[in-house]
Amino acid sequence: MSTSTTRGAASGARRAFEFQLLRYRRTWRGSIAGTLLNPLFFLGALGIGLGHFVDRNGAVSALGGRDYLSYLAPGLLASTAMQVGMGEAAWPILGGVLWTKDYLAMINTPLEVTDVMLGHLAFIAMRITTAVGIFLAAMAAFGTWHSPLALLAWPAATLTGLSFVTPLAAFSVTREEDNAFTWLFRFFVTPVFLFSGAFFPISQLPSALQTVAKLTPLWHGVELCRALTLGRVHGAGALVQVVVLAAYVTVGLILSRRGYRARLAR
Repeated sequence: MSTSTTRGAASGARRAFEFQLLRYRRTWRGSIAGTLLNPLFFLGALGIGLGHFVDRNGAVSALGGRDYLSYLAPGLLASTAMQVGMGEAAWPILGGVLWTKDYLAMINTPLEVTDVMLGHLAFIAMRITTAVGIFLAAMAAFGTWHSPLALLAWPAATLTGLSFVTPLAAFSVTREEDNAFTWLFRFFVTPVFLFSGAFFPISQLPSALQTVAKLTPLWHGVELCRALTLGRVHGAGALVQVVVLAAYVTVGLILSRRGYRARLAR
C-alpha cells in the first residue's frame, strides 16, 4: 500500500471518528453520570461493604494476602471495560445500519466501508479508555494501587474491552433485528462477568468451568490487571495474556472487516 493510500485511509477513519465524537457531544451527559458513579458504588458496596465480611472471615490467604477490596478492584476494572465496550458495540452499530442509518449516509460520501468501521471502533476505544481511566482514578482514591505498574492497567483494561468489541462488531453489523443482543447479554456477558475471576478465584470452580473461564478474554484481562495493580507481574504470564487479548482483537477486526463489507459494500 502506497504512502498516499495509507494517509487517505487514515484521513477517512479520522473523519468517521469525528462524526461519532460530534454526535456524542449531544449525549455524553447521559453516560458520564454512570461512568463516574459506578466505581464508587461497586468499590464501596462490594469492596468495602462485602469485603469487610470476607476479610473478617479469614479469606485473605485465599486472595493472595491482600484484602478483598484490593483483590476485587482490578477485576471490576477489566469487567467495566468489557461492559462499556459491548454496550457500545451492540445497539449503536446495528443502529448505524437499521435505525439512524448513519453508516449508509457515510458510505454515500467519499468514505470507504473500512473508514466507517475503523472510525466507529476508534470511538468505542475512546469510550472504554475514558471509563477505565475514571475507574482507575477511583481505585487510587480507595487505596488499591499497590505498585507503580498499576498505571499500566489502563491500557491493559482497554485492550480487554476491545477483545470483546471487535468480535461483537462483526456480529452486530450483520443483524437484522436486536433480539439476539438480549440473549447475548443475558447468557454470555452475565456468566462471563460472574465466573471470570473478578469476584473470587476460579480455582473454587469445577475444573471444567475453570477451563471455560480461561478461554474467555475477560479472565486474561482480570488476571493481567490484578497482577499490575498488586505488583505481581510475571513476565511470561503477562505476555501470554497480552498475546491472547491481542489475538481476540485481531481476529475480531478481520471478521468485522468482512461483516462491514458484506453489509455496506456499494
